Amino acid sequence: MISQEQIRKVLEAYDSSKLTIGTLGGHSALDICRGAKDEGFRTLVACQKGREKTYTKHYKSRGNKGIVDETIILDRFADITMEKVQQKLREMNTLFVHSRYFWVYCDYGQIENNFNVPIFGTRNIVRAEERDQPNNQYFLLAEAGIRTPKRFNRPEDIDRLAIVKASEAARGYERAFFFVSSFKEYAAKAKELVEKRTITKEALQKAVIEEFAVGPQVNLNFFYSALTGEVELLGTDARRQTNIDGILRLTSEQQLAIKNFTPKYIENGHMAVTLKESLLEKAFELGERFVDATKKHYPPGIIGPFALQGAVVAEEGKEEFVIFDCSLRIPGSPGIRYTPYGHYLYGQDISVGRRIAMEIKAAEQAGRLREIVT
Repeated sequence: MISQEQIRKVLEAYDSSKLTIGTLGGHSALDICRGAKDEGFRTLVACQKGREKTYTKHYKSRGNKGIVDETIILDRFADITMEKVQQKLREMNTLFVHSRYFWVYCDYGQIENNFNVPIFGTRNIVRAEERDQPNNQYFLLAEAGIRTPKRFNRPEDIDRLAIVKASEAARGYERAFFFVSSFKEYAAKAKELVEKRTITKEALQKAVIEEFAVGPQVNLNFFYSALTGEVELLGTDARRQTNIDGILRLTSEQQLAIKNFTPKYIENGHMAVTLKESLLEKAFELGERFVDATKKHYPPGIIGPFALQGAVVAEEGKEEFVIFDCSLRIPGSPGIRYTPYGHYLYGQDISVGRRIAMEIKAAEQAGRLREIVT
């Protein structure tokens, strides 16, 4: 694991008056760059060849337009861990903002052990998003005392509406969800999806089977400031997914007329949603308890943005959050700024990218950069 002492030495060699905020070209890169530019930083995006025009053309900085100052074109995203690329990042005094893209396309071990560039956020915690890891997100949620859906260790135990989360055969980082209410339904649906090569038998064996929380779904997008010790709720949103969102726009008659339809839950974007005010205190409590759990088990704990994704269920005259997923880095939802919670706090719409840049600026001015990077 890259040590804090190594990162400290890199920071000492930096010109802190000329910091660059860098990231990988996808997921949240534009959100990160816009926020960085708004706070006066240079920006850098590392792009994969063939997928670079968004950053090298459409949003390239030119005059008063654009937000991407510098680009590095890579043959593969994973090449960002090559020493010559790292050297370029360090020469530009880069603080790197990690995203789901970064961890999906690069090897965990390479990032954790060999990427000698300061990362804004917690380097050693993102692996906990993976459900087959020890001390994973389920462990952290349990340690925080946060309610999660009932999980079934064996498909034979399914006795209510459940969702099966297995990795896609074609793209292992995406999940092929399917719903069942019994073992009989599970066996039939699993057989169908394996035969279609949507999932593999191996992925099925590692799948998570959990009760489906029936209620409006919401992502609680938080920011933990290591400088102030505060948990902030920046915004709330919900996912838009293909092709399930499309089928739900049809009438029941039209749905029944479609043959051989397999729902897919691949994220295409997000939409802004709001919470009624009486739920906000419960939301903040979840965020604060989760931060405390990460400090205990993944010191120094979460730094910066994270999200708890779940649903609000109504039971016995009260409403409760049931959390079924976590993002332990920047969520890929630029629409967060269009919910009111950041505005309530700061008097202006605050994107996650802007909030990250604000934290970096405050840390640089206070001489505390080493507290927000790993």
